[in-house]
Amino acid sequence: MPSIDLSAANWRKSSYSNQDGGACLEIADDFAAVVPARDSKNPHGPALTFTATDWSSFVSAVKDGSVGA
Repeated sequence: MPSIDLSAANWRKSSYSNQDGGACLEIADDFAAVVPARDSKNPHGPALTFTATDWSSFVSAVKDGSVGA
């Protein structure tokens, strides 16, 4: 997957993230073809990027219990 400039991305925390600051996942919705994800405790660290299709499949699997949280 080609490198994507995430410097202007608008990150949002997952609604499933721990409210005490632990286990927080952030994603950026600014991109049509990919979904970047990062650890909110390390905002300047690496971000993983997933195709929109793969991300949708992952979210569906989490919702139906196929993937453990």
